[in-house]
Amino acid sequence: MTTTGQRVILLVATAGLTAAAWTGCSTTYAVKVDAITKPVVTDATSYRIKNKNASVAEDNLRYKEATNYVKTALSGRGLYEAPPDVTPDIIVELDYGIAPPSVRMEETSVPIYAQTGGGVNYTPMPVTDPKGNVTVRTVPVYEPTHSELVGYRDVVTPVAVYEKYLHISARENKPASEGKAPAEIWSVNTSLEDESKDLRKYLPLLASASMDSIGTDTGSQRTVTLKETDQNVGFVKKGM
Repeated sequence: MTTTGQRVILLVATAGLTAAAWTGCSTTYAVKVDAITKPVVTDATSYRIKNKNASVAEDNLRYKEATNYVKTALSGRGLYEAPPDVTPDIIVELDYGIAPPSVRMEETSVPIYAQTGGGVNYTPMPVTDPKGNVTVRTVPVYEPTHSELVGYRDVVTPVAVYEKYLHISARENKPASEGKAPAEIWSVNTSLEDESKDLRKYLPLLASASMDSIGTDTGSQRTVTLKETDQNVGFVKKGM
């Protein structure tokens, strides 16, 4: 007599899928851009950068790196840094950093596998004892197991995300009048939010997103998509 057994185990592949979702050689980044410009009549082409964040020292290596990216972005708009002995037309204020983490809920679809097989068949087989006598016995023969995709399920998990931001703005290089600061000519705020805390990696992306919006008015916040292989990103990375 032959009988067959079968057992089924459901396996949910989560870690591997999550890793695959965040890797890849051509990642696309969504950068938020909010730019405004004022109707100021000026032929300003020269600038000097001013650190707007008092908590960041100007000899800080990250500040120097951010400044270099911004200078490159400004050069892409026809602006140049005034020499030390020349009065610049405008003052460009720079601020950048990482905001405190926030939590967002992410829903992912993960595959469900069924492990099938593993049953046992009882098969008659000849067996020889030490004296050479042959008898027939029923022995178990185990079947191998294998995994089979049976469907998908949605999993919702909390994820900590960090906003990386770069703010640059330009003011007329004039003395304050009646206690009022010189008029702001334009400003560009860019930010990018994901799980990474690597600000250095994202500064070229933020500066590149800023470059196309300098001196323009987006009307409201908009989102642009960038890749590290984009021409503008490569231009900014090269630096001055």
